[in-house]
Amino acid sequence: MSGVVIYLPPGVGDGGGEPRGEAVTLRLGAGEVARFGRGSATTPVELRLVDAAISRLAGEIRVTEDHWQLSNHSTTQSYLVENPEGAGEYLRVPPRRAGAPIPFEFSRVVLPTRRDSTVAFQVFAPDHLYLDPDGMGGHRGTRTVTAYSLDETAIYFLVLLALCEPRLRDESPLAVPTTPQIVERLRTHPACGQLTARAVSSHIDYLAEEKMRISAPSEPGPVRGARRNGKREAIVGLALRFGLVREDHLGLLPPRTGGGDGAWPGRQLGG
Repeated sequence: MSGVVIYLPPGVGDGGGEPRGEAVTLRLGAGEVARFGRGSATTPVELRLVDAAISRLAGEIRVTEDHWQLSNHSTTQSYLVENPEGAGEYLRVPPRRAGAPIPFEFSRVVLPTRRDSTVAFQVFAPDHLYLDPDGMGGHRGTRTVTAYSLDETAIYFLVLLALCEPRLRDESPLAVPTTPQIVERLRTHPACGQLTARAVSSHIDYLAEEKMRISAPSEPGPVRGARRNGKREAIVGLALRFGLVREDHLGLLPPRTGGGDGAWPGRQLGG
């Protein structure tokens, strides 16, 4: 398994006189643990949630081979684990619950506060494996799994499809959509109304590093934008070469609007 990626947005929580933290991205392998809470000099945590209603050590995330577990160290508060890509599914992890298994591939962990908002961070789960449908009837010892395990109902798959759409439609042999163009392209999809550029970038990183296992350059590129563009190009190239997205997948995208010719929103070919 490729492990878990945890993303904590910057300035989470109400500082209440304490300095608010910066964005944190953690990568955990099987057997590794990340603790979360307000933290202190004597109670260090990897994910610092600055809010007076959150315990110094609120809980921990532990990664196993094929999923992750959430432990709630609070004696009074339940935590929620939401599936942002589902139909409102969520799990409630009660106080003192240890090692609750989380089945979602992409999750939002939500902690209550005394204000009119909550504190949350995101977890990308270990790569979910699916059996090859052609090998379902074989003996257990001979079954195979897919090399690139993609969930076609997930938002990251819509992002991948939007990246590949121009080439699937033979509109441009060179240009790959930018992050703002992907946000605009998916804006009218029922599951993507709140999709932000930061979220799209996270999905692209997840596709490259966890799903497709595209290695980062050994030497830093001249600018960050060029490296990100190279990552998008690599994702599109691999997806099209191996048929991970096909023309029949285009129906998953919302109808294209504007321009009369069905062009991408704001698209400038060759730019």
